[in-house]
Amino acid sequence: MPFSHHSHSGQFCSHAKGTLEEMIQAAIAKGFDTFALTEHMPRDDEDLYPEEQGQTSAQGLTQLFEDYYHEAQCLRAKYQSQIHILIGLEAEWIRPSSLERIKALLEQYRFDLFIGSVHHMHTVPVDFDQPMYSEARARSGGTDERLFEDYYDAQYDMLQALRPPIVGHFDLIRLLSDEPNRDPRAWGTVWAKMLRNLEYIASYGGLMEINTAGLRKDMAEPYPSAPICQEFLRLGGRFTLSDDSHQVGHVGTNYHKLPEFLGRVGIREVYRFVIAAESRDERFPGISVQSVSVNDDVATHASVSEAAPDNGAP
Repeated sequence: MPFSHHSHSGQFCSHAKGTLEEMIQAAIAKGFDTFALTEHMPRDDEDLYPEEQGQTSAQGLTQLFEDYYHEAQCLRAKYQSQIHILIGLEAEWIRPSSLERIKALLEQYRFDLFIGSVHHMHTVPVDFDQPMYSEARARSGGTDERLFEDYYDAQYDMLQALRPPIVGHFDLIRLLSDEPNRDPRAWGTVWAKMLRNLEYIASYGGLMEINTAGLRKDMAEPYPSAPICQEFLRLGGRFTLSDDSHQVGHVGTNYHKLPEFLGRVGIREVYRFVIAAESRDERFPGISVQSVSVNDDVATHASVSEAAPDNGAP
């Protein structure tokens, strides 16, 4: 049965569309048996996105997140007989203060998981639009290569500090680069930093999401690209699946392309989070992972959805 471990709704995310309940209903309609709710964590005033400026504040985002958590709990209870709902968040690694913010959230709420992501470099978003990406690149020295080096160093800092259960869109930095489909091995220093990060993720047992939003954004492969997946697989790393949906039409988008990609890379099984007596991570009691055979189960993902319009959502 299909599953996704990464989603957002317009009810709690300014660059998404639809309510949280509508996202869950879409997952049920498409035959999903597990769907993770992972709204973005609150950010500081200086880190508001353009569409948020003048509309909200750090305090407003904090209250919005509180509302999200309680709505998620209510909806999980409402739909528990139809789908397994996981409640989490997507962590933002922006500045030194990010760590304490994330720790506070993990202490305040009882989550099933969280996603460790990097969307900013030098405090500038790298996946929002081309001008912001160009600004981040300029702050790194003016080239994609230098920006990629800085990105994977920041990601390594995040990984060491948080040891996230799921690593979000590992190579997101390529989205707005000059050559988003470039072989990641082309830049030796960048590749070495990527390998260091992959080794660390594998060492603590983090799951690497195969995120089909990369395909939704007209890239040749999902996040992460095939060479990265193959190297992570060689290291004994484990994978999960995510659609990173930001609206109803994104749920399951491009899942029909997964069997071919997984087969080409050599991935024979993926993992999903489940309720269990024994926990794999003491931070999330009652939550463990379960393997899913690509041949037996993931092939059913092919019937979920063909590509939906992006409509500008990240």
